[in-house]
Amino acid sequence: MNAQTETMVAMFDMLPEQERNFAFEMLKRIVLAWDSDYTKLSPSEAANLAQAETDEYIDEADIDWNNLAKYE
Repeated sequence: MNAQTETMVAMFDMLPEQERNFAFEMLKRIVLAWDSDYTKLSPSEAANLAQAETDEYIDEADIDWNNLAKYE
């Protein structure tokens, strides 16, 4: 979690329950307006996807299921 997110969470925790509920609903609306079908990637998700796309893959038929340690 980055510093800005930690600050937001700390501020969120200071609010009374009713205001926390309001803030939560507002945040949900903001996220849905930004990405209504949850298809956009965060920077960390994009980095993970780019890494996965460049990694080597092992075909399931080639896996020795009795000796998985050799793939580590």
